[in-house]
Amino acid sequence: MPDELALAAAARWRGQPGRLEVWYATLSDPVSRVGLWIHHEIVAPTDGGPPFSHGWITWFPAQGEPQTQRFGPEPLGPADHGDSWYRGAGGRVEPGSLVGRAGAMAWDLRWTDPAAPLWTFPRFVWERELLPGAQVVLAPTAEFQGTLSLNGTAHQIDGWRGAVSHIYGHGNAERWGWIHADLGGQDALEVVTAVSRRPGLRALRPVAFIRLRTDGRDWPGSTLPAIRVRTALDLPNWHLQGRIGKHEIRIRVNQPADRCVSLRYQDPDGTTAVCTTT
Repeated sequence: MPDELALAAAARWRGQPGRLEVWYATLSDPVSRVGLWIHHEIVAPTDGGPPFSHGWITWFPAQGEPQTQRFGPEPLGPADHGDSWYRGAGGRVEPGSLVGRAGAMAWDLRWTDPAAPLWTFPRFVWERELLPGAQVVLAPTAEFQGTLSLNGTAHQIDGWRGAVSHIYGHGNAERWGWIHADLGGQDALEVVTAVSRRPGLRALRPVAFIRLRTDGRDWPGSTLPAIRVRTALDLPNWHLQGRIGKHEIRIRVNQPADRCVSLRYQDPDGTTAVCTTT
């Protein structure tokens, strides 16, 4: 388990141009439904320009519009981050903790998760970097403790549930959908469905990677893409439907505009990406 966590979480970028690396956490209070999204990026421009770090934090109140604070961009410091997986603009991500500050928000969070990482993409794809991008949930059923300061008011984070994930590759997809669903206990669903930006692949339908963990077992048995599952990407509603083996699968997602935040940012090649999250 420690070796598997290190593989899933440790920084992979080694100075190459045209790379994107992300660590992010999503968590929510199961009682009040208040949510939090913390997103750290390292971007190494394709044209060989200086690499930088940046990101954002979004607070989703139980009532009212989400509030976002951005941090960076800042030039990257020395590559040796000690025990940190990420150390740059906004703060740091370390084993069991996320600490940082951005504008009117500051956070000091601790997380624990006895579960093994959830390999959304095949593990060998992650290890050998065989695709333009891949993702792994290093803590799929994390429990969070700590504090979040918002406009000078401290909010206690106690028993919030969520996940910590890691992305590495050449940039964002042309279009994509992502789901993390905490199903209670150590059960979780993770979905990444996307259309590649690579020439010749942009016209293809989205390819879905689906992982369901229940009672300590990951399904489906194969981590290859679910080629018989079709995705309809749109807002505010999108869905996946099809078959995996003998089982029919149907996943429907609703993202009400007043509960979403849409953020624009830049890929390593300079193109603009937009992520809409709730």
